[in-house]
Amino acid sequence: MHRFDPAAIVLAPLVLLVGWASAPQEHRTVSTPDTLRQDVSDVLHGIAVPDPYRWLENPKDPSVAAWMDAQDAAARAALGKVALRGRIVERLREVAYVDSVGVPVKRGSRYFYSRKPAASEKAIWYWREGAESTERVLLDPNTLSPDGTISVGVVAPSWDGRLVAFTLKERGADASTLYVMQTDTGTRLPDTIPGARYAYPEWTPDGRGFYFTWIPTDPSIPVDRLPGYAEVRFHAVGTDAAADPVVHPRTDDPTSFIGASLSRDGRWLLVSISHGWVANDVYYKDLRAGDAEWRTLVEGVRAQFGVVPFRDSFYVQTDDGAPRGRVLVADPARPDRTAWREIVPEQPDAALQATQVVGGRLVLSYLKSAASVIRVHGLDGRFEREVSLPGIGSASGFSGNEDEDEAYFAFSSFTYPPEIYRTGVAGGETSLWAKIDVPVDPSRFVVEQVWYPSKDGTKVSMFLVHGGNLKRDGENPCLLYGYGGFNVSITPAFNAYAYPWLEMGGMIAYPNLRGGGEYGEAWHRAGMLENKQNVFDDYLAAAEWLVREKYTRPERLAIRGGSNGGLLVGAAMIQRPELFRAVVCQVPLLDMVRYHLFGSGRTWIEEYGSADDPAQFATLFAYSPYHHVKAGTVYPALLMMSADSDDRVDPMHARKFAAAIQAAQADPSRPVLLRLERNAGHGGADLRRQEVANYADIYAFLASQLGVMAIRPFMNDPG
Repeated sequence: MHRFDPAAIVLAPLVLLVGWASAPQEHRTVSTPDTLRQDVSDVLHGIAVPDPYRWLENPKDPSVAAWMDAQDAAARAALGKVALRGRIVERLREVAYVDSVGVPVKRGSRYFYSRKPAASEKAIWYWREGAESTERVLLDPNTLSPDGTISVGVVAPSWDGRLVAFTLKERGADASTLYVMQTDTGTRLPDTIPGARYAYPEWTPDGRGFYFTWIPTDPSIPVDRLPGYAEVRFHAVGTDAAADPVVHPRTDDPTSFIGASLSRDGRWLLVSISHGWVANDVYYKDLRAGDAEWRTLVEGVRAQFGVVPFRDSFYVQTDDGAPRGRVLVADPARPDRTAWREIVPEQPDAALQATQVVGGRLVLSYLKSAASVIRVHGLDGRFEREVSLPGIGSASGFSGNEDEDEAYFAFSSFTYPPEIYRTGVAGGETSLWAKIDVPVDPSRFVVEQVWYPSKDGTKVSMFLVHGGNLKRDGENPCLLYGYGGFNVSITPAFNAYAYPWLEMGGMIAYPNLRGGGEYGEAWHRAGMLENKQNVFDDYLAAAEWLVREKYTRPERLAIRGGSNGGLLVGAAMIQRPELFRAVVCQVPLLDMVRYHLFGSGRTWIEEYGSADDPAQFATLFAYSPYHHVKAGTVYPALLMMSADSDDRVDPMHARKFAAAIQAAQADPSRPVLLRLERNAGHGGADLRRQEVANYADIYAFLASQLGVMAIRPFMNDPG
């Protein structure tokens, strides 16, 4: 995590906007490759659905590969010509190459954590013995491949800290292989388990083995069908993984996920089968009693259930009957739902995000007005206290063991670089464990939280981050970020990469759209399935409010989103092209008629619906961005950012949509660029140099389109 010491600010030559041209001056003559348009269409539920760029779905076709190379070359050439890009790169390097550290996990007497030294491209995993200051390298992905294309995924130490199970993945893809190593020596054991895409090892108390989710690696199985083949297995350390026994069979349902957890004492083995982000079934075994069959805790309820087993009880966090979440306790000997007891009721002003048992107490993480609150309760549900936080922001990574008072968490906000704290759960004493010096001056910027009405009158909250001397004259270059889906919450968190944009005079807006989890499950469901248009309406209303309140105007307004957020900005630019000057769309979904046929798409049907269903097809087709591109329209300039190893959201979405917008764009001064990130998956590249180049291209594109024409040293700015 990033740390910041206010006493150690380095006043580097930062940059600030000093003026805008009356119109963007760059990218006026960008030449992008011509794209073949074919007469292809389907008839679905009696409606003709054109798909003129379907040929771009196949990346193995040499013509598609050549097209992608040409598009990427054109995009990078155009972005490289932006006058400010060199200065932007310099500033990004200053904020990127700093020392950072993650929240520690204690196992036995040992502490495990990641740290990214200032000169390192990737984070390195370390461990310490007890409270000693000497740290030892556990895993260094910088040394695993000469080109940096191998990354560390999951790192799971055994309870005594003697062994570590970990996954490695290539080129940023989700596909992973699981390994086991000795902590003391760093020696890898022979254990090698392919098919670890969804593996989260759950160690037995004695460290002799672990439960995990396995999927086959048979290339003949379509990627979109893989989740249905997932099964829970047990691996005994030192044995042949091919002989691992199946503990819970596959579901044969590609729309679901399966995962396992094991209580710290090794007694309770639980399996959760999730149906999208709205419901899950939970089954369990008492291993101490030698259960042969699975018992049902909850099944067939359209709600979410998170179960924390501790001693002889199950502590259950659920939104069943409580959209903002509550906690109940269940007796495994009497699992009938009618026997559960509510111990922490739903809160009127906060949404429950996580429930843990740490130090023999319940630690509950809430969001109140989209900011973190951590509350400690007794096992009977009695409230004891709130964990003291430095301010309004985001607390994350709360880490501790059920039988130890010691715990750790990270805290940050938009203008508060992350710090890690050590706390005692019983007494509440808190001390700073780690911080870092970031060469930025957050005191020059302010954060506002505002509320605005959406199209249907719903009040939506939004964070605004900008310089303290901002004038509401409609002339501020503004970047409107968005996500709005899958119960994901947008909270105040520090991002060092945002500061070059803020230092150039830009502002950033973060609305808490429906579909997210900031205000509970009802807020999430109000933005999914047949309600998805609400998300787009919330986002468009945020843009309209920013213009109406004179923070910016359409020629100074850009939008950015990735993945589900890529769908958001794609829909926004199609539905209201006149409202924005520029769009940054990253690893998106955009063909909502065929999305479920690619990547992990089938697991999102509970969130979006499926074109196989007539009613859901009508909803999807009505907003699917790819299918509503209109020739001769003045669209915002578009920077489409795709990743060549994205095996979660298929890059076909980016290719087809970019081709369609290039053909339809009526204003040549608003380019449509398709940039391809090499050796990167859905989460992007994890090399610092690639992150710097990524943000440099984003800010160069925005500067050229929003009219940021000149810079001067920030330290000399009188404001």
